[in-house]
Amino acid sequence: MSVQYSGDAATTRTSLGLGDAATKTTGTASGNIPVLDGSGQIASGVLSNAAKTDTDQSWTGSQRGTTVVDNDGSFDMNGGNNFKCTPTGAITLTFTNITNGQSGFILLVNSGQTVSAHANTKVDANLLATVTAAGTYLMSYFSDGTNVYLTNSAVYA
Repeated sequence: MSVQYSGDAATTRTSLGLGDAATKTTGTASGNIPVLDGSGQIASGVLSNAAKTDTDQSWTGSQRGTTVVDNDGSFDMNGGNNFKCTPTGAITLTFTNITNGQSGFILLVNSGQTVSAHANTKVDANLLATVTAAGTYLMSYFSDGTNVYLTNSAVYA
């Protein structure tokens, strides 16, 4: 890359491929580019309205995800927390991308398809027989990072 200094700062910045950041002021005021502190973090107070993962949060707006439709019985935990499943054939309740601490719901609308469970999907002795019967069921789940534990409702009318 060849760069020539033209004597004009704007032209030189352009020839170097520098964007607007090259002309911005650093600091903590609105419109400034924040400077990292000695530990590589943005100074406290600069992102006061941003969600933080290491402190308690109070939410004033709704925090929710959309329902993920997944009719094959395999639920990708990276896709969301809440699922709806209307199988058209036999399914095995399976979870992928198992995440420690994730929980949620599965709305199972079953026309009588056989339901089984993967080895890391933990169910009680009656769950599979219950949800194999035709009907609509609400199942809740919790993951410990290795296994996913399910409970189920009775059939909804």
